[in-house]
Amino acid sequence: MKAVQVIAIFDIGKTNKKFFLIDEYYKIVLERTANFKETVDDDGDPCEDVDLLTTWVKQSLADILALKKFDIKALNFSTYGASFVHIDHGGKVAAPLCNYLKAFPDDLKDEFYAQYGGESVISRETASPVLGNLNSGMQLYRIKHRKPELFKKIKYSLHLPQYLAYLVTGKYYSDITSIGCHTQLWDFVKNDYHSWVYNEGIDKILAPVFPSDDSMTVEREGHEFQVGSGLHDSSSALIPYLASFSEPFILISTGTWCISLNPFNNNPLTIDELHQDCLCYMEYHGRPVKASRLFAGNEHEQQTKRIAQHFGKPADQYKKVKYNPEYVTSQVNIIVDDRDSLMQQSVFGSRDLNSFASYDEAYHCLIQDIMRQQRASTQLVIQDTGVKRIFVDGGFGKNVVYMNLLAAAFPHLEVFAASVAQATAIGAALSIHKHWNTKTIPGDMIELKYYALAQKMEVQ
Repeated sequence: MKAVQVIAIFDIGKTNKKFFLIDEYYKIVLERTANFKETVDDDGDPCEDVDLLTTWVKQSLADILALKKFDIKALNFSTYGASFVHIDHGGKVAAPLCNYLKAFPDDLKDEFYAQYGGESVISRETASPVLGNLNSGMQLYRIKHRKPELFKKIKYSLHLPQYLAYLVTGKYYSDITSIGCHTQLWDFVKNDYHSWVYNEGIDKILAPVFPSDDSMTVEREGHEFQVGSGLHDSSSALIPYLASFSEPFILISTGTWCISLNPFNNNPLTIDELHQDCLCYMEYHGRPVKASRLFAGNEHEQQTKRIAQHFGKPADQYKKVKYNPEYVTSQVNIIVDDRDSLMQQSVFGSRDLNSFASYDEAYHCLIQDIMRQQRASTQLVIQDTGVKRIFVDGGFGKNVVYMNLLAAAFPHLEVFAASVAQATAIGAALSIHKHWNTKTIPGDMIELKYYALAQKMEVQ
């Protein structure tokens, strides 16, 4: 029996670590998942256990290469962002991986922005809101100024996808999708590292940039295959849509965050947009992708627990709620005119649940309140870009109340729930398609469900 030709993908999330084999038709033929306990960094704060992750990656690859029924033609990686692995001059990990949720010292933050022109200037030039350690460049600034002995030990600081690629190739590279994602490292105007990076000597510990659509030839255990340098997960998840659609579209990627991505928006970020949590991601060919963020998934999780407790229902009762337009009337005209509201939760948290007759009515109101913010957030990146369609992937794409209200919020656009099985992994495979796959990219990777505007009702 002939071995199935596949690409192997490591898709590393904060919680779930996944390993896939994907065939030439972009069908997943094997999937493995692992979860690891966190460890603590040198300050005692929780962080990813790099040793455990390293062992799992090496063992998973060795196991697959030993199987006769698969022929590994290529390998690539996608991981969460804003995370550096620091490599010393002996090729070993020199320090724990900093959790991007870790608090950044206020005095060091003030010192940095005072020296380099202020928050607004740096944010606009790097297309990055001020986010502390979520601006991964600030992690390197902190090491230099607070842990100078560690800084001297570092040969290269690699973003997590490129560290995983290093484990297999032994080569040190950076990748533009990680560099360009809210790091405050990249000057989007000059298309180069920002001047502060050079002033601080940070550039010396950043490896050369390797093209995201290129690959390296590796031989391992008698197998020769192509290896990509890895991608930031948000940029990777966009690739199946870019491969499938050429007309301008918005992708709303939903999870804990609802991120509206417009790869067709070339307008520079304004200070006002930055204040409303807009930023730029970097598409894998190095083009900016204007995006806006809303913490709606997190709010949904909190408020559905509150509603369920009030009405004596299970925590996941919302999954059974069917869309009912009759509930979309009582609260629809209450609008919060607050320019900073996108940075906060919606007004639902202050609503009296006793005013609702049922769980379903309260839940519809929650989604209405979230939708007013979603409409404003998505509108920030639509602008004058000729967008005709909105695709929604992730959890809210399966939520009929959310999808119907989104169609009402954008009555002049076509709104689709879109699903790609493991979009991040598929994107990582597509990014180096030409180096491992001789077949054409299939046209049915994305499953679409159209939501028409119900009863001509528009969400204002």
